[in-house]
Amino acid sequence: QVQLVESGGGTVQAGGSLRLSCAASGRTFNNYAMGWFRRAPGKEREIVAAIGRSLPSTYYAESVKGRFSISRDDAENTVYLQMNSLKSEDTAVYYCAARETSGWYTYYTRGTNYNYWGQGTQVTVSS
Repeated sequence: QVQLVESGGGTVQAGGSLRLSCAASGRTFNNYAMGWFRRAPGKEREIVAAIGRSLPSTYYAESVKGRFSISRDDAENTVYLQMNSLKSEDTAVYYCAARETSGWYTYYTRGTNYNYWGQGTQVTVSS
């Protein structure tokens, strides 16, 4: 079992940057694949980025590729989402999620694949 707490959200003007953090409890964080999702008002939840137990194993949604970067620090039990060149379309509540896996490089892009979710952090991009 793991508990996730997101932080780092806020309001930023278009073209700006934010870094989201997701702190995980427990001592087996390195056994979890992690993901970032977002939900904009009136829209469905969508995958933003995912990372396996191994850092080089990452996935990005086409809409954020080249602008966002996911990383993890197992020593700190934390996963990050660096967001650059933010657009108004990025406005949403961002959630981190965890899924235990035995695979070194496995990551997940479907919300239903994840067992644990944080409560979310609001990101607002103003024009």
